[in-house]
Amino acid sequence: MPAARPLITVYSEKGEDTGTNVTLPAVFKAPIRPDVVNFVHSEMRKNGRQPYAVSKKAGHQTSAESWGTGRAVARIPRVRGGGTHRSGQGAFGNMCRGGR
Repeated sequence: MPAARPLITVYSEKGEDTGTNVTLPAVFKAPIRPDVVNFVHSEMRKNGRQPYAVSKKAGHQTSAESWGTGRAVARIPRVRGGGTHRSGQGAFGNMCRGGR
């Protein structure tokens, strides 16, 4: 014999008793599964995450151009300018520090 479903009193939007009773739906008599509660809780926590990723412009934020041949260095594009350690370094290549 299934468990009896208790009667629930119905209240109006003003908080007054309407005099009507309804039976509690059977789904509320089902046992609580801790694995489902844990799964739902962890999945709902993921909704608050902020997206993050590498910038699309990463590795391409410099004006670099190849020195061409005849300088006894690789033909990889190199950062222009002088007066800084970055000038003359390889750029854009996936084998270069700071490149793609």
